[in-house]
Amino acid sequence: MNRARGFLGGAAMAVAMSAFVSGASAQTIKIGVNQPLTGPFAASGTYVVNGAKIAADEINEKGGIRGSKIELVIEDNKSNPTEAAAVAEKLISRDKVPVMMGAWGSSLTLAVMPKLLEYKVPMVVETSSSSKITTSGNPFIFRISPPSSVEAEDFKAIVPSLNMKKADFLIINNDWGRGSAEDFGKVLKGLGVQVGLIEIMDQAAQDMSAQLSKIKATDSDTIMVTTAVEQLTLVLKQAAALGITKRIITTGGSQNPDQLIDQAGAAANGSMHLTTFLPWFPEKTPDPAATKYFLNEWKKRGFAFAGATESFRGYDGMRTVINALQRADKAEPEAIVKALWATDFAGLNGQIKFQKQGPAGKESGQSMPNLYLVKIQNGKVVLASGS
Repeated sequence: MNRARGFLGGAAMAVAMSAFVSGASAQTIKIGVNQPLTGPFAASGTYVVNGAKIAADEINEKGGIRGSKIELVIEDNKSNPTEAAAVAEKLISRDKVPVMMGAWGSSLTLAVMPKLLEYKVPMVVETSSSSKITTSGNPFIFRISPPSSVEAEDFKAIVPSLNMKKADFLIINNDWGRGSAEDFGKVLKGLGVQVGLIEIMDQAAQDMSAQLSKIKATDSDTIMVTTAVEQLTLVLKQAAALGITKRIITTGGSQNPDQLIDQAGAAANGSMHLTTFLPWFPEKTPDPAATKYFLNEWKKRGFAFAGATESFRGYDGMRTVINALQRADKAEPEAIVKALWATDFAGLNGQIKFQKQGPAGKESGQSMPNLYLVKIQNGKVVLASGS
């Protein structure tokens, strides 16, 4: 079989068709989608799911994979790690999915990972950034989003243009937030930038004024913030109400700047955001044609442009799964894992090609996307200097 080609022909097609149908239900290939559709991360999870649907519809409109249509089996992990693990169990045991995409938050993904090991089923990770995800020895993890360590390392090239002297951190109290503070703190210290306070906030917290008041009283010039867009909106509003004028930079690429403009108004002005996708500037993305297609489909479905910075993760995550299924000789986990290791195509935020990370013999796959710094200026998103 020629793995460089996306589709097969002749007698090979008949063999592949038989293999795929045997692992599918009613001529479909099931793909599990484990995302937060309720709870604190619901908005982001919903964006990701809608992006995944665009990718599934795109391939189905072209006839599917060797005649078999894609069927997304979508489950709500309720922004809760215990639920995320239960969802994975259901998708694998009851729905018989041979591959999954998920699970948005780092704590959610980390909770799912033991199930992947137990059942030997691969999962494409579209968002989570905790470094532990790809370094703990799970050969069924393939991540297309940057871990906080890679994001922080890429940020190193931007720091000199910011003239940063001292930074405080305000982070969500989970694996994502703690990992970001550790990785960014290490990089900043290496560049001679002082690291001051590290303040935490529970993911359901609504009032961060106590933490922000402490930070206001320090001599830092920058606040590094890690949390999802809903809580970030509150942080920006409360920082403005307290008269904080320090530079605010968010990490994780999940801030939806346009949503912040809508929800936080003038309080969002001046804030800066690390992101891995530039929907505001399609011509600057790695595959402008694919970016324009995705954005046009997003708009045609009536979704607000603000969701594009999150939804593209679902689109690229599902395209990664589909790309592997096109090259696998059957819709079974072992064949899909093998095909994922051979993945090499242009995603909306860079080439999706997996490098090995973690203990020898149990490595996870990590793709290395591009990183950009954008700024909200007078209610508009612009590229920040140094990006």
